[in-house]
Amino acid sequence: MQNKRDLIVIGGGAGGLVIASVASQLGLNVTLIEKQAKLGGDCLHHGCVPSKALIKAAKVAHLMRRAGEFGLPSQSFPIDLGKVNQQVNSIVDHIQQHDDPERFRAYGCEVLLGEPARFISPHAVQVGERVIEGRRFVIATGSRPFIPAIPGINPDDLLTNESLFDLQQLPASLAVLGGGPIGLELGQAMSRLGSQVTLLQRGPRLLAHEDTELVDLLQKQLTDEGLQIQTNSDIERIEHQNDQYEIIDNNHDRVRVDKILVATGRRPNIEGLDPERAGIETTPRGIMVDRRLRTSQKHIYACGDVAGPYAFTHQAEYQAGLIISNAVFRFPKKADYRILPWVTYTDPELAQVGLTEQQAREQGIKHTVLRFDFKEVDRALTERETAGRVKLVTRKGKILGASILGPQAGELIHELVLAMQSGAKIGDISAAIHAYPTLAQIHRRTVNTAYAAKLFSPLTRRLVRWLQRLPG
Repeated sequence: MQNKRDLIVIGGGAGGLVIASVASQLGLNVTLIEKQAKLGGDCLHHGCVPSKALIKAAKVAHLMRRAGEFGLPSQSFPIDLGKVNQQVNSIVDHIQQHDDPERFRAYGCEVLLGEPARFISPHAVQVGERVIEGRRFVIATGSRPFIPAIPGINPDDLLTNESLFDLQQLPASLAVLGGGPIGLELGQAMSRLGSQVTLLQRGPRLLAHEDTELVDLLQKQLTDEGLQIQTNSDIERIEHQNDQYEIIDNNHDRVRVDKILVATGRRPNIEGLDPERAGIETTPRGIMVDRRLRTSQKHIYACGDVAGPYAFTHQAEYQAGLIISNAVFRFPKKADYRILPWVTYTDPELAQVGLTEQQAREQGIKHTVLRFDFKEVDRALTERETAGRVKLVTRKGKILGASILGPQAGELIHELVLAMQSGAKIGDISAAIHAYPTLAQIHRRTVNTAYAAKLFSPLTRRLVRWLQRLPG
């Protein structure tokens, strides 16, 4: 037992780094193992960070073309994707400095890079030729793009979120396979940069887990910008002809493009980990964990994409905090995802927390839906960003869920997250003074729709007339 590490963390993404950092600074003997040459994980190198930088560059190009709407000379120009991706990767490199292995080593954490870990027993892993024993383990190995088994598909020719940010030439035409968040975000960005984008969604609708009403509004916004969107498109095969690809679906529709971007979901990184040798139960969706993030081996924990239930960096960080409580402080704490927000970073953004209207209806919950459009908000009008709507699902004055489609929805959602977390009622939002002119005023305007009918009812009007007759 004397030679065992207190904690072995497998995976140097968001969740693994939080756990390794805190545990090391608390004095535990920690080993952090990352199979890549750098720390940071998919979010930093291939996901959240580079995609948002690309989206911002695309929005700037879009605004420059829209300059005439602001009384300025509009501009049309070719895009050098190599230069765009150069600035994207410079941002990644800057943030990478915060994940310098030497910072973790200064905390006393052993950092092993460049080789994967695999279990050889419930209390030992092998890294290269070395066997490391541990009292407790955390698996935080993340996920990777899922490549569907389509006849004619060649993974080496495809673009994914792992290769798009190294692309040097902007494709004249691009097919995006998948109508989820990644497909919509990157599809819109590439369209704004100048590619003719066709998005193919296998199911009947985009963003299947989001509010249907707001998704329909978003889809119209995207098609108005020029994206070609085809739903119910089950691809039968892909043919390679004259440096182009022809995609044939079940409707016998044919789409010919220069490049194909696959965004058809994620798969957990458990291959090569040999979890069965440690007695860890898995499913095709990843590693099974209980609400305390423990696997079937109670001394082995898992967090992030590899454990689910969602594939969000902020979920991984939240789960990391739970593991620190459970594994380091031995204070039992369970995961609760009822008030977990998420954002699809299209323009306009789509943010969600809690129940959608459809989910409340399916669960048989008696509820009221409050709505308000951004086109009625002065700040949105001044910025010419009026597309979108707020929807609140309420019951007895409490917010059960919120859906926002609109400018900066990812920022605006957090007032509603806090209201739900603290148990505040919609009256508390109405009573809070919101600065003018701000987009956040839409929250107060939305909840006030709950009172309008009563305020201006015949009964209230009679009461006001009676009060006016009172002396003084």
